[in-house]
Amino acid sequence: MPMSGFGRNGRFVRVAYWVGLGAGCLALAGCVTNDNVARRVDTNYGVAVNAPESPRVAKAVPAAPKHHAAGAAPTVFQKGVNYSAVGMASWYGADFHGRRTAAGETFDMNSLTAAHPTLPLPCTVRVTNLANHRSLMLRVNDRGPYVGQRIIDVSAKSAKVLGFYDHGLAKVKVEYVGRAPAQSAPTPQGVY
Repeated sequence: MPMSGFGRNGRFVRVAYWVGLGAGCLALAGCVTNDNVARRVDTNYGVAVNAPESPRVAKAVPAAPKHHAAGAAPTVFQKGVNYSAVGMASWYGADFHGRRTAAGETFDMNSLTAAHPTLPLPCTVRVTNLANHRSLMLRVNDRGPYVGQRIIDVSAKSAKVLGFYDHGLAKVKVEYVGRAPAQSAPTPQGVY
C-alpha cells in the first residue's frame, strides 16, 4: 500500500526523501580518502608538503602592481637603483615561517630575507642598524610591512644579526643594491 504522506500528492514524503538522500551523500563524501596523496611533512618548515589547506601555506600570491595610465611603469620600478631610505624596521618570524612569500618562495625565519612594500622582487638591499652601525645584505622576497610607518620587515635571524631582535624595532637605513637571482629549485631528495 503506497504512502500518501501529508498534503497534496505526498509532498512531505518526497521532501523528506530528498533531504535524507542529500544528507547521506554528504556523509559518504566526508568518508572518501585519497591514498595516493601522501602527507609528508617538510622537516625544514614543519608543514605538510603540497597541502594547500595548510595554515602555513599562503592561499594566493599577491598580484603584481598594475600599470598606471598611459603605460607608465608601476611604482615598484620607479624607485630604481638610487633608492635609499631611513626609517623604522621590524621583524617577523614563527607566525609566517613556512608560508609563501610574494615572490613565490617559502619564508624561512632563519634566512637573511626581508619584506619591502615597493622594491622589485627579488632584490638585494643593504640594511644598517643606525643605533649600533651593524650592516647586512638581505634578499627582499616579500611585501610588507603593513603596520605603522615602518619601511622594512626583516626575518627573525636578520633582526638578531642586526642587533634589534629583543627590542622589536630599530631605526635603519635601507639601500637598494640590485636585482637578486631567482631562487633555484629545491634539490631532489638524495641528490646533492
